Amino acid sequence: MPDLPALLARRAHLPAGGTTVYRAAHTTETGGLFALDLAGDAAVLSLYADLSAGEEARLAAACGALPGVAGVYLKRRPVEARHAANVAREQLSPPGPVWGDARPEVTALEAGVPFLIRPGGDLSIGLFSDARPLRAWVRAHVPEGGRVLNTFAYTCGFGLSAALGGAGTVKNVDLSRKVLAWGQENYALSGLPAPDSDFLYGDVFEWLGRLRKRGDRFDLVVLDPPSFARGKAGVWRVERDYARLAALAAVVTAPGGRVLAVTNHAGLSGAAFERMVAAGLAEAGRRGQLLTRLGAGEDYPGAVHLKAGVWALD
Repeated sequence: MPDLPALLARRAHLPAGGTTVYRAAHTTETGGLFALDLAGDAAVLSLYADLSAGEEARLAAACGALPGVAGVYLKRRPVEARHAANVAREQLSPPGPVWGDARPEVTALEAGVPFLIRPGGDLSIGLFSDARPLRAWVRAHVPEGGRVLNTFAYTCGFGLSAALGGAGTVKNVDLSRKVLAWGQENYALSGLPAPDSDFLYGDVFEWLGRLRKRGDRFDLVVLDPPSFARGKAGVWRVERDYARLAALAAVVTAPGGRVLAVTNHAGLSGAAFERMVAAGLAEAGRRGQLLTRLGAGEDYPGAVHLKAGVWALD
């Protein structure tokens, strides 16, 4: 068993600096067995190996013994979890805590910004904490008064960061009305207006085509798609389809604008990912320069799954 209190102590600077949603133990620190995330006083234990009921209970109790933890939620993450999530949701993500008190909703902070977290709602709890450095980049670099398009928005963390950074217009696009409404709740926590017109429900590819036809152009386009998804247009796979997505994004990026391209596909190398983005930009007839590479925060030591780059377009 890893020394959980020692791992938590290494992250003490995060809550001290106003971040209360973060990874307390990464898989590289637990032999690949589990990961532990904290969100306020809720702990989320993600298992990457099959354990007995007794082993699960003992591990949950050890997490619950950490200072400030009121309840522990369990996520079982077998390799096939992304495919099974819709048919075995309660098995993979039990809605109630496996230790301690229920925390159906928690308001946790990232660099002082509040986010609504639902520890028992799904395999995803409302914020991907590994992308914290990416959201910080958006907030620090969004053009004052600029236009931002946040695709695959989920609960709109990138969009909120852009709005807090001074963007004039932010459009969040997602195929789920539920997560867009969740995003509007996040905006409200920061006292920002969240008109329905800024939360676009529907397929991202269709919206990119629609925005192109309308002549809409954006100073920053955020691309953060899932690694794998099924939709009415077929199966999406990052390793096969990202260049096409980058091309569509380039068409709606204003001259001198930027594209933040992100993937969380662990099996895709950074070099291969960058080649796909470059190919997509070229397909759209745009020249792009890679300005900076970004990755997961320091609470994800040794992480290789998250890769991101900021591209400046001509």
